[in-house]
Amino acid sequence: MSFSSHNIAVPHSSMPFTTLKVIVFAAVALLSLLLQPAPDNAFPYHYEEGKSWTYETLTAEWDYPLYKDDEAVRIEQQSALRSYAPCFRWTNNHRQNVPILSAKDMRQVEKGGYDHITVVNNQHRTKAIPLSHLYTPKMAYEQTGREMEVNLEYDSLTSAEVYRGIIESVSLTEGAVLKGETIVEYGQIITSDIYQRLYSLNRIYEQRGLSRQHIVWSYTGRTLLSLIFVGLFVLYLIAFRKPLWEQTRASLFFCLLIALMEMLSALVLRLTDASLIYLLPFAWIPILARMFYDSRTAYFAHLTTIMLVSLSVPDPFLFLLLQLPTGMVAVVSLKDLTRRSQLAFTAIYILLTYAFVYTLYNLMLTGDASRLDPHLYLYFALNGLLVITVYSLVYLFEKMFRLVSSLTLVELSNINSDLMQTFAEQAPGTFQHSLQVSNLASEAAKSINADALLMRTAALYHDIGKLAHPGWFIENQNGGDNPLLAMSNRDAAKAVIAHVEEGDRFAREHRLPDVVRMFIRTHHGTSLVRYFYNSEVNRLKAEHLDTATHIREEDFRYAGPKPETKETAILMMADAIEARSRSLDTYTEQSLNDMVEQTVAYQIEDGQLAETPLTFNDLSRIKEVFKERLKSMYHHRIQYPDLKK
Repeated sequence: MSFSSHNIAVPHSSMPFTTLKVIVFAAVALLSLLLQPAPDNAFPYHYEEGKSWTYETLTAEWDYPLYKDDEAVRIEQQSALRSYAPCFRWTNNHRQNVPILSAKDMRQVEKGGYDHITVVNNQHRTKAIPLSHLYTPKMAYEQTGREMEVNLEYDSLTSAEVYRGIIESVSLTEGAVLKGETIVEYGQIITSDIYQRLYSLNRIYEQRGLSRQHIVWSYTGRTLLSLIFVGLFVLYLIAFRKPLWEQTRASLFFCLLIALMEMLSALVLRLTDASLIYLLPFAWIPILARMFYDSRTAYFAHLTTIMLVSLSVPDPFLFLLLQLPTGMVAVVSLKDLTRRSQLAFTAIYILLTYAFVYTLYNLMLTGDASRLDPHLYLYFALNGLLVITVYSLVYLFEKMFRLVSSLTLVELSNINSDLMQTFAEQAPGTFQHSLQVSNLASEAAKSINADALLMRTAALYHDIGKLAHPGWFIENQNGGDNPLLAMSNRDAAKAVIAHVEEGDRFAREHRLPDVVRMFIRTHHGTSLVRYFYNSEVNRLKAEHLDTATHIREEDFRYAGPKPETKETAILMMADAIEARSRSLDTYTEQSLNDMVEQTVAYQIEDGQLAETPLTFNDLSRIKEVFKERLKSMYHHRIQYPDLKK
């Protein structure tokens, strides 16, 4: 099984710190457990009025009362409180014929909208006095012309007791559900009556509270599920993406992504309305993972994330139903990322997927379009807008983990960039050679499911080192003198070999990604500069000198390293084949086929491909692509006849 990832092409860039990686992934599972809400209700069902009951038929295990909903109780209590009036007691001046309140108490009575007060005597007997019969000292003086003192004082304790008694007199229940009675059947729409039954049963569970055993089992289940979800992702990496598992930075990358979405989800669920969870762009996970790695790994990372978050959301089934296809759409739409606008289209596809799946699911359950929640469509739209902000995260993760994204590769492959324009102007022959190699290599990569985008980009830069001395290379000489021929064979070979080191220097100066630099360093491997080596051997033989004594093969070989990935191996082959194709005397199908076979055979014999994972089947496909592309490049054209005089 093969896969392409432009962030595993750099050999020896990471160490398999297995213990560290296991700890990091275990920390992600622990974080999921810590961020989940504490078990505060033993009721094991989620329900909403107007939705379908998706569990088994529920039957009452015991008799229990039907609770009124909070709004109904509040209305009844407000109605009962209309009979309430604040309570007062007589003071020592109660013998006065006129009931007198302090000005402050009078204002409070009037402000409360009461039309009377309740007077309590020492025998706890009560008497209602209308507001119109009450006076303040000032009002009494104006009425009688005599000064009178306050003889009624507010009794806060009695008032609170009366108020509480009225509140408690309102029954919280109405009717009951008997043991064995069906509460709701599977697939039944939850009407207001059924909702009341479920709500009442939920209240009973809350009143009983959670037993210690229930809490222990709840945390045990949560812990094991979190470990299983994370563990399955780890097993996937070990079984199918071993190069990624061996990269510590890859493990840290995925763990950070998953942890980021876990924390954002916890904040939303704890601080806001739970429905706002659909505002979070979970598509960030597959999009970011796809930009740096392969599609399958991206979807597995998404799957792991949403399964961990589903342990906290109120309706995990609906959550998973919406997030699973959204992740699929994100991965599929970015399968071949070649331009920035694709991300905008991906955001639109994600919005449509959310809306479409939610609408169909609710219509399936309720059969009533009026029960669709319009707020969710707004959240889906905002979610799509947030998806586009992944641009900023791409560059952040590139800097943090020294990764290269598909977007960066697309930008680097732009031949209108300043560096590419300089390349085309100062070394036009080499630039054209690089374009041809780019086409050959990318097509060959597609044939074996390697990273075609990486190949297309890296091939454009593989010979960038020739910019240091473009005139030394025959493709830039336009038939003029070759300055290398004026040098000794050894010096000429060193001059040719130096373009690899110069290319790496150019790459560092222009801050090209490490993975592109690796293509520059490996595109010749440790191969021999055969033209000058053979010339030196022939010179020594003509002078009757011992070649074993007077020539060192190492002086005519590139420093390497050899290719270690499929992509770097393809570039080596494409570079050599394109260059050699220009030296053929005739361009026939047979000559092109022989040239491809001989070039690849020599590289295999020289050990240049020994460290790559290429199979014989891969080599066969690659060579076939090279042959077909070369035939199309050098196909025979019809000669147009001249006009006869």
